[in-house]
Amino acid sequence: MIYLDNSATTKPYDEVVDTFQKVATTYFANPSSIHALGGEVEALLTKSKEQIASLLEIKPHEVIYTSGGTESNNLAIKGTAHGYQNRGNHLITSKVEHPSVLDTFRYLETQGYSVTYLSVDESGHISLEELKESITDQTILVSLMHVNNEIGTIQPIEQVADLLADYPKTVFHVDHVQGFGKLSLPYNHPHLDLVTISGHKIHGLKGSGCLIKKDHIHLTPLQHGGGQENGVRPGTENIASAVSLAKAMRIAKENEHSYQKLEPLRDTLVDNLSKYDNVKINSPRSGASHILNFSVQNFKPEVLIHALKEEGVIVSTKSACSSKDNEVSHVLEACGLSDVSASSAIRVSMTTEQTNEEVQSSLQAFQNVMNKYEKIMGS
Repeated sequence: MIYLDNSATTKPYDEVVDTFQKVATTYFANPSSIHALGGEVEALLTKSKEQIASLLEIKPHEVIYTSGGTESNNLAIKGTAHGYQNRGNHLITSKVEHPSVLDTFRYLETQGYSVTYLSVDESGHISLEELKESITDQTILVSLMHVNNEIGTIQPIEQVADLLADYPKTVFHVDHVQGFGKLSLPYNHPHLDLVTISGHKIHGLKGSGCLIKKDHIHLTPLQHGGGQENGVRPGTENIASAVSLAKAMRIAKENEHSYQKLEPLRDTLVDNLSKYDNVKINSPRSGASHILNFSVQNFKPEVLIHALKEEGVIVSTKSACSSKDNEVSHVLEACGLSDVSASSAIRVSMTTEQTNEEVQSSLQAFQNVMNKYEKIMGS
């Protein structure tokens, strides 16, 4: 089987699973307990944060463990909106964000907040000029995705952070789920306030993640209880999850240099798929190398996905969080694609362990499917 759905989830590294199992069975005490074993567990939690902080050149207490990308995004957005509502009620995001971001902003609109959804060009990029023009004296939050999960567009995050230096009332949150371990950010940038990272996108475990929250940022917690995670995310910490996340993040950063090997593989896919008259490449050439989105005109994506599965190749449509609904991709729609193209999109997403042989085999599988189903396209 050739697995090309790594933007949905990755296979955990063996060493990450081993770390989780060892910590879960050996360091099982509650880190808030005052006995010796509890102290050992608390020390392990502290060490894991120090490891992540060292990787990102930030402070250990700026690492807030969560259950993953969705919780981190919700905590960052709702926590900022409620924590700074005395400053204003205007929020900014884009039309091509992950559902965990867009749905959160739509919810906040029902709570009286005003939201500006930035438009994007045909490649999925926001306009820095439009962003600047959208900021008012009531703007308290800008939230943007670093790497788009459907088409791989890379937003100019560092430029946005620099721009927001002139707006000290405005908090900047970055959904870095598809970027971490692939395309680095200046995590210690003074205006990169909140950063979301998810474990299962970097060969870690599902249910693991963190939110980087800089010292100067105040968040209203989503729930209340004990004082864990500096009161921002109360509840008994999942030590095994935390330590395994630190392990996955360390491996991802160590392997970051290998990411460049994906560019020629992606180019091979683009060059070969472009030879088909009914295939349209939706991802920008300047996008992230691990994601390629394309549409096969008059061919239902679910048919193609199942047909490729029969050939031993696993691909997907859009975000895994919304791939089972029949709605047109909101990302492709925002990029100006027709309903036909936006509703027939396929996403290939790779990992650094992908090989040229797998790419060639996948292209052969695609050709086999196209030949086999040529007469029933669009049925």
